[in-house]
Amino acid sequence: MTFDDLLACKRLSEPVASPDGKWVAYVVGVPDREANSVNSDVWVVSSAGGEPRQLTRSPKHDRHPTWSPDSKWLAFESNRDGSFQIYTMRVDGGEARSVTQLSTEANQPVWSPDGRHIAFVSAVFPEFSDKPFAEAEKLNREKLEAREKSKVKARVITQLLYRHWDSWVDGKRQHLFVVPVKDGAASGEPRNLTPGDRDAVPTSSTFVAGDEFAFSPDGAELVHTATPTPAREEAWKTDHDLWAVKLAGGERRQITRNPAADSCPRFSQDGKWLAYRAQTRAGFEADRWQVMLLNRETGATRALTPDWDRSVDGLAWSPDGQTLLLEAQHEGMQALWRLPREGGTPALVMGRGACGESSILADGVSVIFSQSTMRRPAELFRVPLAGGETVALTRLNAALLETLELPAPESVTVPGADGTPVQMWILKPPGHDGSKRVPLVFWVHGGPQSASLDAWSTRWNPQLWAAQGYVVAMPNARGSTGFGQKFTDEISGDWGGKVYVDLMACVAWLEKQAYVDTTRMAAAGASYGGYTMNWFQGNTDKFKTLVTHCGVYNFDTMYGTTEELWFDEWDHGIPWENPEFSRYSPHRLAAKFKTPNLVIHNELDFRVPVAQGIDLFTVLQRKGIPSKFLYFPDEGHWVLKPQNSELWHATVFGWLKEYLKP
Repeated sequence: MTFDDLLACKRLSEPVASPDGKWVAYVVGVPDREANSVNSDVWVVSSAGGEPRQLTRSPKHDRHPTWSPDSKWLAFESNRDGSFQIYTMRVDGGEARSVTQLSTEANQPVWSPDGRHIAFVSAVFPEFSDKPFAEAEKLNREKLEAREKSKVKARVITQLLYRHWDSWVDGKRQHLFVVPVKDGAASGEPRNLTPGDRDAVPTSSTFVAGDEFAFSPDGAELVHTATPTPAREEAWKTDHDLWAVKLAGGERRQITRNPAADSCPRFSQDGKWLAYRAQTRAGFEADRWQVMLLNRETGATRALTPDWDRSVDGLAWSPDGQTLLLEAQHEGMQALWRLPREGGTPALVMGRGACGESSILADGVSVIFSQSTMRRPAELFRVPLAGGETVALTRLNAALLETLELPAPESVTVPGADGTPVQMWILKPPGHDGSKRVPLVFWVHGGPQSASLDAWSTRWNPQLWAAQGYVVAMPNARGSTGFGQKFTDEISGDWGGKVYVDLMACVAWLEKQAYVDTTRMAAAGASYGGYTMNWFQGNTDKFKTLVTHCGVYNFDTMYGTTEELWFDEWDHGIPWENPEFSRYSPHRLAAKFKTPNLVIHNELDFRVPVAQGIDLFTVLQRKGIPSKFLYFPDEGHWVLKPQNSELWHATVFGWLKEYLKP
């Protein structure tokens, strides 16, 4: 496998089944090296199988398809005419019709059950949001145009969160709108249903599982996941609650009052039940997500998975309202599960690879989902809800994959700190028969409350690294998800403790394997994995070189410059309150640094700001340690643009080749 092969792989996402169960719409992304972007279009395929059909052909982004109730139309978001707006198109063909033209753009369309409205999200200036639409739109447009024309680009900031991931908030709020539609076109003005200085849907992907708003089956109201209040505290609170808003009159009421996060509202088709996810510990973004059920007639709420030690990522109802389909990580996989409405222990539907974006067809018998593995990018599948054999509905990359030798990953378990089992993926180079010792690259995943899964990646792709001639080891040490909440919890406040023991135990196990050349070992990681590389600098000399991508280096300066403070405060505390706040900060061990280090960091990374990388590189250079700094001014926490990715891979592989050569 080469980088060109990685770039040639088509990227499937966002599958959604039609209400009549006959079709599945999905998005296909195609990297364009010359344009340095990824073009995405909407496709449809029969849920019974057959030849897929491309529906949109714009040279930009068409994405997030949603079906009309009669299954004849698709709404989607597109920037084909400049900014992102909502469009519709008949599934049997025809031209796309524009539904919105807002200066503040429009995203995430969702069709009402009666087909008379489309709800969507737009980031507007809250000070204008209670005015009639035409007046508010005029004021929004004038303010945006004045900013664009002004030669003064200063920002006046009065509260957190003022930026997020790779974007500036610039005083706007994400509000829910509805627009009346008829025959696929707008039949009136949009209405802002959530005016005021508050986001109607989460700004953080941490609290998102698909669309964070849903129409009630009678179409009378929308339930949505609102961000914490008061607004000045939303950077350190995780208290997302569910709210309902009436389409007629705009009356709003709070549904949940859990001090931790609630999200992902989903109505049963008969309207009697509202299922959603909930955490229990306020301030902890990686707390276990349970499934909750609200009886809409009585208002009573109960947990359906109180004793299930897995965290729910997404959920969907069966048509008869008797079963919930869940997505949750499990021991290095992203699995699908079914749960009766009465609750209990979920049963496994599909437990191989990384499964997601699932829904139950109208027949109540079959599940549509996307699935990837380390050997294959995501494709669309159908499987019985009761479990069984899968049927492939797409084969986007089959022809390309047939030309490549992609080894199967192996899963091993190593005793970690206190003898606790630690799962680790191992991928050997293509054609490796075990008779030859080869270099090792030891990967540490980010998060840290995340996991290395049997999944395809367009960024850190283990097959591409193994093709360079390396054994790639991917441990799921303390803090990893999918191995029980206690295992996840045990990294909080202990970033360099048990998890470091786990990782070193995995390295020790690898050193005993006949296929590992212990004189040529490197380690690499991004985000928390990048932090670990920096912790390795001060704690071990086992590695010939380290690769640090967007890694945390200095806890003290990280706290004051990152955006989501709830993360830092749960895992380390508040600097002026916790004397141990910087105990595991790598910058304290700089005197011990000596390993050659490639540092990569990006200007638009607001989660782990670029100063973390600059600080590390400065220390390495000042100490005379061989080092290189790869800096991208136009990327955030990840490197997404094709040409940038090409340079990233060339730089990383060139650096590894230099230090892992015989």
